[in-house]
Amino acid sequence: MIFPSLLKSGDKIAIVSPAGKLQSNDLVGATNILSSWGLQVVLGDHVYDSDNYFAGKDEVRLKDIQQAFDDPSIMAVLCGRGGYGITRIIEKIDLKSISAKPKWVIGFSDITALHLKLVRHKIASIHGPLATSFANGTEQVTINSLQSLLFSGVSKLTAKQGSIRSGAVTAPLTGGNLSLILDSLGTADEIDTKNKILFIEEIGEKTYKIDRMFQQLLRAGKLENLAGLVIGHFSQIDNQSSPFGDSWQEVITNIVDSYSYPLAFGFGFGHEPENSALVMGGLYKLKVNSEQSTIEWENMD
Repeated sequence: MIFPSLLKSGDKIAIVSPAGKLQSNDLVGATNILSSWGLQVVLGDHVYDSDNYFAGKDEVRLKDIQQAFDDPSIMAVLCGRGGYGITRIIEKIDLKSISAKPKWVIGFSDITALHLKLVRHKIASIHGPLATSFANGTEQVTINSLQSLLFSGVSKLTAKQGSIRSGAVTAPLTGGNLSLILDSLGTADEIDTKNKILFIEEIGEKTYKIDRMFQQLLRAGKLENLAGLVIGHFSQIDNQSSPFGDSWQEVITNIVDSYSYPLAFGFGFGHEPENSALVMGGLYKLKVNSEQSTIEWENMD
């Protein structure tokens, strides 16, 4: 796995919009905070473009992210927002430059697809806040976690509820948004979960759809040989007028009941103000027990 260098004061970070469109003041918070860290913020030429739902037409969104990847002076790339759009351009993104001179790519939600592509090419990236997150009531712990990871190589999360199945493992981390993980199946960027710690978050789904998506992961063999499974925020999960019966937590627990790897809920990542940064492809130590569950990046630098 290729790990980009940690950042230092004076480094450049680009903000691009590869998916949904932005509002006119969406980047003020991110620009101010990143600048206070000593970073030089460079905005993509089309970062504020609009084409119906998207931040500009496919070709200009592709142009901005490719330019950020290719510019050797850019040390990190922060995605503006998620929503939908990255999969429309992902097959055309050229990773030669970023493989030769790696830089941190930061985002979550729809950006999961890009993370999975990067990991498939052995490039580590950061599942963490989007640029719009800086202005949307994001908790300070989220901002601090990204700063600590980028500048100090520190990434440690503690779950806010007890364990489901105890254990301790050290393994590479992969995952992201459940819907986008499902979208990767059958593509060149299909998620590889074998001997990995899988982390998952989701928003705005019904419980029966959570069941269906986890059943698909099960049928595809993606839950069979895990090192561990950690669950973050499942936000705005709506049991339709005819209740499913099991809660979404019970759905997940029951589907993986026959396996022995550690399982824990309650980690602070996903579509909530607390969305701590994680290193996709990083070697993490997962400890799950009845008292406390933690996951920590074993930064070898």
